[in-house]
Amino acid sequence: MVGRFPQWRTSSYSGGGDCVEVASLGNVIGVRDAKVVDSPTIAVPPAAWAHLIARAEH
Repeated sequence: MVGRFPQWRTSSYSGGGDCVEVASLGNVIGVRDAKVVDSPTIAVPPAAWAHLIARAEH
């Protein structure tokens, strides 16, 4: 997070924005709908996020 505002990122594979965005929110990873930026955010512990990404890569 830079300053008070997180830097939301989408996957380079997302194409038209029909995906999720992720951002570091201090001690958790935030996940939200890319199409509705003021939608609720899911907070995921970094270890769980890393495990999810590792599983998705295989």
